[in-house]
Amino acid sequence: MNVQNLRDNYPKLISYMEANGYSKTYINRFKREIKKILTLADSEDWSCYTDIYLEYEKTPHSPDYLRDKRTIIGAIEQFDVHGRYPNGRRRHELFKRGAYPLLSPEFKSVIDYYCEAEKKRNKKVTTIYTESNNASTFFLSLQQKGIDNLDKITEEAVLSIFMSPDETLLRSCSYKKNIAAVLKACIPYHPETCQRILAFLPALRETRKNIQYLTPEEIQKVKEALANDKNSLTLCDKAIGMLALYTGLRGCDIAGMTLDSINWNKDLIYIIQQKTELHFELPLTAVVGNAIYDYLTFERPRTEIRYLFVTQNKPYDRLKSRSIGNVAVRIMKAAGIRQFKGDRKGFHIFRHHLATALLGKGVPQPVIAGHLVTLRPILLKHI
Repeated sequence: MNVQNLRDNYPKLISYMEANGYSKTYINRFKREIKKILTLADSEDWSCYTDIYLEYEKTPHSPDYLRDKRTIIGAIEQFDVHGRYPNGRRRHELFKRGAYPLLSPEFKSVIDYYCEAEKKRNKKVTTIYTESNNASTFFLSLQQKGIDNLDKITEEAVLSIFMSPDETLLRSCSYKKNIAAVLKACIPYHPETCQRILAFLPALRETRKNIQYLTPEEIQKVKEALANDKNSLTLCDKAIGMLALYTGLRGCDIAGMTLDSINWNKDLIYIIQQKTELHFELPLTAVVGNAIYDYLTFERPRTEIRYLFVTQNKPYDRLKSRSIGNVAVRIMKAAGIRQFKGDRKGFHIFRHHLATALLGKGVPQPVIAGHLVTLRPILLKHI
């Protein structure tokens, strides 16, 4: 993500806000966000301002906090990309605006065709959004160079979006892949031009970030925290923690479990995986089953709601994925681990621990990637 324009011109935004009566507190929030963007842009795999916001959704935050971040990042995007200043009335919310409304009719038609075609193929809505958003910013960048239709697109123009004159990389490999996905889907609509533009996309080498993992010492502390009757963890926290630790389930899948997900007679857990929509089952071990039983018997409110994990206060409702993420933070705190800034605290790190343990048992990496769910029983006794 190229932030040079923001780096050069953000003082104008701050001066404008100061001159137009914005509070010091509000301006300081803009300053902190801009500083963070400029500091991390070179090291993070961001392709657009939406990616910056989505980083905040990866960790538990209140709805008000996230709404505020959308507004501030959206306003910064409007200034950086479109040269628009805040006006005190219009909220520059991310996701409600973007490159698409600014596109030429032909470029809009390409995005529209892609969205309709992929919806018919049942591609995930979030994937369609990300790919179409990246393609829209790609077409807008071309449009700003005076190119407003597919026939005018040249290899030189495409490469200039990805690489600077000194061959510094401006865009990520994932950004390129998302654009390619849109162009490939639109080949039936524009066969020659889409294939020609696909050939113009540069060959980028994908880089991978180092992934934080739980050490054996940390795993032991988590187990001790989940077994401790004197800490602040609730029975609900412990049941969720046991599920995450011993099954590697995603937080969204734990949130989606119902009372019917547990077959006590057969000692099985039934899951419909939200990410893949696949149905699968895994064994209900004693340590997980006991934790869930204690929660159901002594703590879960009496309610007709069929979801397994529900709120403690009226009006009762299912626990959302965000609340499941908050449980992970509480467990880490009770265990006295991962309390420094930048430490990964979500349940996904438990899932990574499961994959790492499988790898340590000699299971080939491709098998782990393709069959993490079905191989869980192999590992349960080793965790």
